[in-house]
Amino acid sequence: MAENALHIIPLGGATEIGRNITAYHLGEQILVVDCGLMFPDQEMLGVDIVIPDASFLIENRAQVAGICLTHGHEDHIGALPYVLPHVPAPIYTTELTLGLVREKLKEYGLWASTEAIQVADGERVQIGDFNVEFVHVCHSIPGACSLVIRTPTGTVVHTSDFKFDQNPEDGKLTDVSALARAGDEGVLALVVDSTNVDKPGYVLSEATVREALDQVFLEASGRIIVTSFASNINRIQQVIDISQRYNRRVALAGRSMQENVRIARELGYLHVGEDTLIRLDQIEGYSPSEITIITTGSQGEPLSALTRMAMGDHRHVRIQEGDTVVFSATPIPGNEDLILRTINHLFKQGANVIDPRMHPPIHVSGHANREELKMMLNLTRPAFVVPVHGEYRHKELWRRMAGEMNYLAIHLENGDTLQVTPEEAVITEHVTAGAVFVDGSGMSGLEDAVLRDRWHLSQDGIVVVVCTVDHATGRLIAGPDVVARGAILTPELDKVTEEARRRTQEIIEALPEDGTVDWATVRTDVRRAINKLLQQTTGRRPMVVPILMEI
Repeated sequence: MAENALHIIPLGGATEIGRNITAYHLGEQILVVDCGLMFPDQEMLGVDIVIPDASFLIENRAQVAGICLTHGHEDHIGALPYVLPHVPAPIYTTELTLGLVREKLKEYGLWASTEAIQVADGERVQIGDFNVEFVHVCHSIPGACSLVIRTPTGTVVHTSDFKFDQNPEDGKLTDVSALARAGDEGVLALVVDSTNVDKPGYVLSEATVREALDQVFLEASGRIIVTSFASNINRIQQVIDISQRYNRRVALAGRSMQENVRIARELGYLHVGEDTLIRLDQIEGYSPSEITIITTGSQGEPLSALTRMAMGDHRHVRIQEGDTVVFSATPIPGNEDLILRTINHLFKQGANVIDPRMHPPIHVSGHANREELKMMLNLTRPAFVVPVHGEYRHKELWRRMAGEMNYLAIHLENGDTLQVTPEEAVITEHVTAGAVFVDGSGMSGLEDAVLRDRWHLSQDGIVVVVCTVDHATGRLIAGPDVVARGAILTPELDKVTEEARRRTQEIIEALPEDGTVDWATVRTDVRRAINKLLQQTTGRRPMVVPILMEI
């Protein structure tokens, strides 16, 4: 790597929405921005979360000067408990984000050993050779910031998630002057959000959501159940305010919702009257028209509070005729089927369901639309544009839009190393980057092979062939026994398993009796023979597991 060049290395989030983490490498120092997770899609069977592969940071842990967090959403902070034990670096972020991180790290027993520095909006901090300015931006959570990263090589503006809301809930506008000031000084690269580049115009203000929700409350005669992201503090405040206006008590469902509300209240980012908030087990003491429930589950997560309500197995809440369920969140790509399944069950239980497709103003995005992205581009006037936080189509649309405005946009894959100087920006190498699957059994991650096996099992089932053989002679002592699960239809079961036993027995009885048997080869032969049989008789290829016990 060139000594005087700045290297921009996305380790996650460059080709997907989620798992955001970017390394800025200058000389012998690395600054990390964000450390997020992504939720699994339906093909990732048994996977709880997806985190970035931090091998590059682990290999260069001595060079990591600090980790800057732009805001408190899980796709920007959720992987910290998995990365920090291997890359123990100080954390820099604003008050609410730090509060959310503190609780997360306490849960994993990491907070006591973590150096955390709280930063105010507009403050500059020196982290090695990186001078980082935290610039307040509007988003769907308070305390969100873009970063102006000044280095001896040049300045980078890392926007993270942002929008230009002219009427934000908390009254704090995006700090346009700070962004323009950076543009006047000269910006080498703009690392920019791409989520809504395919949406024209400007994102509607959060104020429009308040108006739409107010109308829902005005018309509803029964309980109102609102589901949103637990980190969307502004939306939670709106629901609480409107509930208070209509004399409704508010109960919270879902552990993350309860925790985030507690933290936001303690830090002064959420205001609720003491007589408004009640426990979930107290709702039966009030009439339906006096109750609002704010819950997790906007993405149809199978174990979330709303999904359990929809399935009729929640401990405290049973959906009933007259309930109004409001989905005040945008579906994360890949979650659409889960959400529709939840909505179907809610309707089946008798609820009236309102989602953004039917009633768009009940949710607005926290990400800038196309005209706002153009505004960010013209404020900062960078030499190079690096779109992130988007899929391939978003990057290509960004490239075209930037070209029309006479800017050069560079497409990066996760792991690409973009070497940037005032003269040029070139991809010089590729470092290890990718996805690590976590299934709750630990923090070491889940191997791709395990995921492939799970997918295979889910599609075609499993057949286990068990034999006991004499180690010295290879003579069959017991079996073969064949056990099939999810692989063979019941009418065919006896016929197919009997044939499988016969073919296995033939293979073993044909073995030499001089003690020269290679049992690994025998297992392979049995597997191939049974695979061929099953494909011929059932048309499927289940997982075949031969178990040869030698005695």
